[in-house]
Amino acid sequence: MFRYTKLSALREAGTWLIALVYLAPFYLVVSIALKSDQEVFTTPALAPPGEPTLSNFSRVLSATGQSNVLLGLVNSVIITAGSILVMVLLGALTGYVIARTARRWSRAVYYLFLIAIVLPTQLGTVPLYIGARTLGLTGSAWGMVVLYSGMLMPLAIFIYAGFFRGLGTNYEEAATIDGASRTQIFFRIVLPLMAPATGTVSILAGLIVWNDFFTSLIFLGGSTAQTLPVAMYYYIGSLVSQWNQIFAIVIISMIPILAFYLFAQKRFIQGFAGGLKG
Repeated sequence: MFRYTKLSALREAGTWLIALVYLAPFYLVVSIALKSDQEVFTTPALAPPGEPTLSNFSRVLSATGQSNVLLGLVNSVIITAGSILVMVLLGALTGYVIARTARRWSRAVYYLFLIAIVLPTQLGTVPLYIGARTLGLTGSAWGMVVLYSGMLMPLAIFIYAGFFRGLGTNYEEAATIDGASRTQIFFRIVLPLMAPATGTVSILAGLIVWNDFFTSLIFLGGSTAQTLPVAMYYYIGSLVSQWNQIFAIVIISMIPILAFYLFAQKRFIQGFAGGLKG
């Protein structure tokens, strides 16, 4: 039976203190984003807004040209969602083949993908850009889906292959006896069981693609398909000390990926715990 002791009270107080420390930056960002231009320079940074206003968000979202935050937001959603979809589908298929194949080449391919994770992608930026430009993939949102999927595919395959190796074959053998094909077994039985791995891949890859600035600047700079980090770069570069607008654009960039994480966090935690257990 649990007893609430002095030690429990100290632990609870310590937890609340740590939570307040981590939440302080979020309070600061939201508070300043809701202040008017005059209030930002006349009140302390930690003071709550006297008259909260959403005008900073409307000004940020109404920007045009290279600073078009709304267009960058839409492009980031398309590129991130497309990349996650491709990585989940192809990564799961490839990881399944590697995990279920008993031949020697499967282990060699597995370690090859592991090496690809360790090597920094920036090393191949120049040849990758030349190849992408030759194929017409630069300046296009769908081209970025192809690029991101290729760059992050080793991570997806590594995660899926590890989970598939820890998954028993009892369900697959039973489905085979019932006359199911390999395709039906994979999509109707195996892939649903890999929901924790799918959540892990989706969140990790989504965070990388959503926050990536370097690749988007190189492959999409100056085009109408530029992502939100690039649009933020141009927008903030035109400001001097308008911190209310700067923090407003920071909040706008946080909302979609934070909502996605809250939606998929259960699967992510299950996948992380399963990976540790394996």
